[in-house]
Amino acid sequence: MNPNIDKVIIRPQGSLQILSSQEASQLSDMSAGGLNDLLRQCALAVLNTGSPNDSGLALLEAYPDFDIQVNVKGRGVQLILKHPPKHAFVDGEMIVGLKEHLYAVLRDLVYARNEILESGQYDLNDSSGITNAVFHMARNARLLVPGALPNVVVCWGGHSITREEYDYSKHQGYEFGLRHLDVCTGCGPGAMKGPMKGAVLGHGKQRYRNGRYIGISEPGIIAAEAPNAIVNELCILPDIEKRLEAFVRIGHGIVVFPGGVGTMEEILYLLSILLHPNNQSMPFPLIFTGPASSQNYFDSIIRFIETTLGAEAAQRMHVIIDNPAEVARQMRESMEIVRQDRKESSDAYYYNWRLHIEFDLQQPFMPSHANMAELNLHRNQPAHQLASQLRKAFSGIVAGNVKADGIREIEFHGPFEIHGDPEIMHALDELLEQFIEQKRMKIDASTYNPCYKIIR
Repeated sequence: MNPNIDKVIIRPQGSLQILSSQEASQLSDMSAGGLNDLLRQCALAVLNTGSPNDSGLALLEAYPDFDIQVNVKGRGVQLILKHPPKHAFVDGEMIVGLKEHLYAVLRDLVYARNEILESGQYDLNDSSGITNAVFHMARNARLLVPGALPNVVVCWGGHSITREEYDYSKHQGYEFGLRHLDVCTGCGPGAMKGPMKGAVLGHGKQRYRNGRYIGISEPGIIAAEAPNAIVNELCILPDIEKRLEAFVRIGHGIVVFPGGVGTMEEILYLLSILLHPNNQSMPFPLIFTGPASSQNYFDSIIRFIETTLGAEAAQRMHVIIDNPAEVARQMRESMEIVRQDRKESSDAYYYNWRLHIEFDLQQPFMPSHANMAELNLHRNQPAHQLASQLRKAFSGIVAGNVKADGIREIEFHGPFEIHGDPEIMHALDELLEQFIEQKRMKIDASTYNPCYKIIR
């Protein structure tokens, strides 16, 4: 059976009904400076929600004839989709949730290009300018809710996890839902979907009708982690660094499930922030959790952190094994501590302005072979700076594993070479080997070839 539909025309709702002709032209512009290529990649990922593939390049190759154009007509905007995936439709009608996600893609790509990246309103070479840009993107996507008390739990974890780990993440989400806690994730499958799925049931039992299932993504990763169907608030930031900042500015606490290199990138990003002297006294609930079978995984993460960043960093890792109710109770209690701190400091409940984030963490890291080889993975720096450098190493491996541009880079030039302190390189090599052995690198881990080479 042909998996595609030849052509379909849909009309966006709400504010997207009044896109300007210029904005429509940008979205349809297939030149190097246009947005159509980015729109095509993100739209195809959204329409393939639930796909077992996590390679951006493979997805594009599987649908070479897919095309999307944006036209402005008298009655509003038309989206013309050519050869879209058939499974995005039911009886000829696009699934409503996917349609909403597609609209969010249009909204965020246009806003990021015109209002953030090219408007000149934000100094993106300045830390406060980037923080303001992230705020405005989140506000434009209506992720910021004035007056709401702190209750957003950010859940990090892998898209390639075991069935037992996935079921545990659902149970954890259920316990959050019973306590009226909302869930924010990277919006993909695995440990990003499980907590949302469980929270839906918990919210339903409590007749909590305003449940928020916030998904935060970025164009380079969206094909690997397409928004799952539960997400009801989606925001696509311009790059991974702004995505990570959105998590810690919007969320009130973080729970980490088992994962792979992407999860390690998130852990190191957060540790770099929490280890900074300016953030020492700020309450920021952080819990690592999983089923009993995940104990060895967390032990290996703690060993790696202890070896590379030291005992203080490892002590930040509060691990609770096989007890989702206790995790939820502690997170619920911590929300009151966060609320009191924000109240006393006159900081907003909906956006953590006071959290200090170093400019090095905010700058987009381009995972080229030269940049990966030049990372400073030595002990001649404070722990929070080394954590930032290690974060970039994992970010490069994520790109080489699942991002279309990163995969092409590896195909053309071979594996990234990572250099550094021998003890740090040994710990990094050992951890990555465990991820490979545990099949945490990619969904199709049976055919995994490392996109990196550790140089000791």
